Amino acid sequence: MRKNLHIIIAALIFSILLWGSISLSNDYYATVNIPLKLINFSEGYTSGTRIPENILVKLKGQGWKLLSINLGSEPEYKVSVSPDSGKQFVNLYNYLVDNQWLSSDIEIIDLKPDTLSFVVEKIITKKIKIEPNLDLTFKPGYGLASKVKFSPDSVTVYGPVSKLRSLSFIKIQEIKLESLDEKIEEILPLEEIRGVSYADKNVRLSLDIQKIVDKEFVELNVEVIDVPRDRKVLLLPNKVAVGIRGGIDIIGKLKNEDFEASVHYRDVVLDSIGSVSPFILLPKNSKLLYVKPDRLRYVIKKFN
Repeated sequence: MRKNLHIIIAALIFSILLWGSISLSNDYYATVNIPLKLINFSEGYTSGTRIPENILVKLKGQGWKLLSINLGSEPEYKVSVSPDSGKQFVNLYNYLVDNQWLSSDIEIIDLKPDTLSFVVEKIITKKIKIEPNLDLTFKPGYGLASKVKFSPDSVTVYGPVSKLRSLSFIKIQEIKLESLDEKIEEILPLEEIRGVSYADKNVRLSLDIQKIVDKEFVELNVEVIDVPRDRKVLLLPNKVAVGIRGGIDIIGKLKNEDFEASVHYRDVVLDSIGSVSPFILLPKNSKLLYVKPDRLRYVIKKFN
């Protein structure tokens, strides 16, 4: 029995191949989803019209020919545009001969959609700001110490007038980063927009991640600004304390001289309750938590 095993296997394989060959010689129906592509634009022109990314093609033909379409390199249904600019209407059945992957032995039963309308327009350039597209989570006690930075922070974009006119920013492709506790630099691709191309396809992302701490600064002098020459304003008290939050490397280097605390004379004149709130100008990349006291009493003196 073992001596005949290879003969039995060979006979079984031959039977399967023979059955498959006979079966695939019969006619079958198939519906395939084919990418749609507009080609042969005149130099300096393109289309910003939103057209279907794919078309449904219903086919009839011998099984092995239909199988070759599915197993071969991914086909595209290409539509050659006319050299004129402006709105164009095309019947997709008129481009069957231009798509050679469709064998003459295969019958096209249906195309969905079977017609297209699009606008051919001039390509323009525009410099557009890059925006983040990030999903970030941090380890406890950590966070962004400064704004997200891109290099470059804007990109030259090429595309049709209609699309670039309304495009005010370009996002990077979405990225998710978790359990962050240190600075990060990564090269990331820009989000793809159909009909639009970029001078630079990638940007450098910089994330300044630090341990986030709180610190209080006391005895900050409060200045009254824009006081008329014949007036003097005394604040009670004339010093405040502020609590701020930020990255440990940033907060640790700050001094009282890095803050500005002030009251505008106009606010004193318009006050109706006998006290005013000081304005605190913070150092970059810090967040104000509180001011103590948060309101200051005052006395106005007039000189003769």
